[in-house]
Amino acid sequence: MKVVFFGTPNFAIPTLEALIQDSEIEVLAVVTQPDKPKGRGKKLIPSPVKEMATSNNIPVLQPKRVKKDQATLQQLREMEADAFVVTAYGQILSAEILEMPRLGCINVHGSILPQYRGAAPIQWSLYNGEAEVGVTTMLMDTGMDTGAMLLTASTPVSLLDNAETVGERLANIGGELLVTTLWQWDQGNIEATPQNEAEATYAPLIGKQDYELDWSKSAIALHNQIRGFYPSCTTSLRGEPLKILATIPLGEPYWSELPPDYKSLQEKWDNLTLQTGEAGEIVAVIKKWGAVVQTGEGFLLLSQVQRSGKRPQSGWDFVNGMRLTVGEKLSFG
Repeated sequence: MKVVFFGTPNFAIPTLEALIQDSEIEVLAVVTQPDKPKGRGKKLIPSPVKEMATSNNIPVLQPKRVKKDQATLQQLREMEADAFVVTAYGQILSAEILEMPRLGCINVHGSILPQYRGAAPIQWSLYNGEAEVGVTTMLMDTGMDTGAMLLTASTPVSLLDNAETVGERLANIGGELLVTTLWQWDQGNIEATPQNEAEATYAPLIGKQDYELDWSKSAIALHNQIRGFYPSCTTSLRGEPLKILATIPLGEPYWSELPPDYKSLQEKWDNLTLQTGEAGEIVAVIKKWGAVVQTGEGFLLLSQVQRSGKRPQSGWDFVNGMRLTVGEKLSFG
């Protein structure tokens, strides 16, 4: 089988790897986003997918707008691929491109469709506290993740998972599912299932306002926001910006969901007498763990943070380094 792969970020790498490793599949070319300037010197940096393609001697196409680039369109037509495979490419494909390959364009999407259509399905799934996430392979059409579904696979989400850990897991699942989909679709063993529009939900691009922490929200809502939009959620302490990278919601509803090595946290918690504070106020410090913050409902332990211009550090190192005291307050944003 001959395929062309469309993809850009790290999430797309396992799918490309799975295609390369199948001896019966030939990756004719990779289409990825143009190199982007980065750092003070604005040096052009290739996408992860381009780096992998180059290391495997696969031709790379990098049109600024693939549906408008006539040279790229002509190259794609001349390849006569059996399928185009798309994983987090970052550009919309035109009807002209979708109709080129014999088997169509097959997309690997990071949710169980029709839920979480759009650009950030993993992030919004975690934000909403989903206990299970998954991937869907689908036939692409001109809509936003509206094509008929082929296969799905799912995985549970733990309380301490974040967008990075879940993304890595789903990327690997998606790579395996894609290869299975290609062969079964080619052999006529899959029936494409139209999506139920009435069940559709959306996962839009994440905006700057989505990263701002409002401590009047509940502990679990804040925890889900922090892990869903990892590593970018922000607050303010002593007038300086502070990123909150990881938290632990405290209390009876959560002990059973924490790993065994967190048992000592529960033991220390049980011995604490907490005075209720205002939302965002540090109401306790748990030795070896970090600061406990009062939220609109419940308590949240700061387990990993990052000060502006500094490296990430544990909640306990942060307490010691800043000499935090009970009564200090985190501010909105």
